[in-house]
Amino acid sequence: MASASDRLLLQLEWRVVRRLDGRILGAHRTTHHGSGLDFAGLRGYVEEDDARRIDWNATARLNEPQVRQFTEDRELTLWLVLDRSASMTVGAPGRGKHDVLAELALTLARLFGRAGNRVGALFYDGSTTRMVPAGTGRAQVLRIGRELERTAAAPPRAATTDVATMLGTAARLVRRRSLVIVISDFIGTGEWDRPLLRLAHRHDVVALRVVDAADDGLPEAGLVLVEDAETGEQLLVDSSDPLLRARLRDAVAERDADLAGRMRRAGVPLHRVDTDRDLLTSLVSVVASTRWRRG
Repeated sequence: MASASDRLLLQLEWRVVRRLDGRILGAHRTTHHGSGLDFAGLRGYVEEDDARRIDWNATARLNEPQVRQFTEDRELTLWLVLDRSASMTVGAPGRGKHDVLAELALTLARLFGRAGNRVGALFYDGSTTRMVPAGTGRAQVLRIGRELERTAAAPPRAATTDVATMLGTAARLVRRRSLVIVISDFIGTGEWDRPLLRLAHRHDVVALRVVDAADDGLPEAGLVLVEDAETGEQLLVDSSDPLLRARLRDAVAERDADLAGRMRRAGVPLHRVDTDRDLLTSLVSVVASTRWRRG
């Protein structure tokens, strides 16, 4: 009998993957030169060069030994850094932030994996990190899917997300130059600018921020009991109070500006993915504005 991750992946393949396939992967080219198939130009011969790469016609024309250079194709390694902390449980049943994260993770893993690239994942629950080592093929995507199921069923290990630890752990564990996609709501504690800079210095990093309507404000429903998803603290508030609503709007705007500024300083593209938005539409927007590069 197919598991939940099998069924979800099959749905995503028909609904999203087939329609996005080719938009992301297209033609990836490394900046390194080697012995690939695409001719990149000529340069002067140096002692360490392989004599078999000498272009004798160009050498005769220029009266100086010339060697052929080719664009070298390299496989792309994708690492998904996935936030499984308490705040990611917010949202409507079946469409919470953790559900959207699972769809994003499986879709991206399948998209990149279809071209033979390696895909791995790091799952951070607020205090500990679990790794699915990089691998290839559909079976690898299903391994990531099974870990998504397991982490969704287990309660988060900590009340708050230490974003600095999540990013620092990724910088420590992902050693080979890779594309790193961080999927999180970036709600948590810790000064994480330095770990982000360290991660972005070595890797191509893209941040997908998953946002639910509950993150941005309160519905006008009179007296409501609100609970902090990360700390569990509860408070009775009047959601119709205009002063409270204005303060909330200001706090949200300040939070968003701070997050955008941190990402901009690190040179990391930041994309917002709303839980109530169609996944395909969100990913088309991400793909259109992001340059996917090989290391």
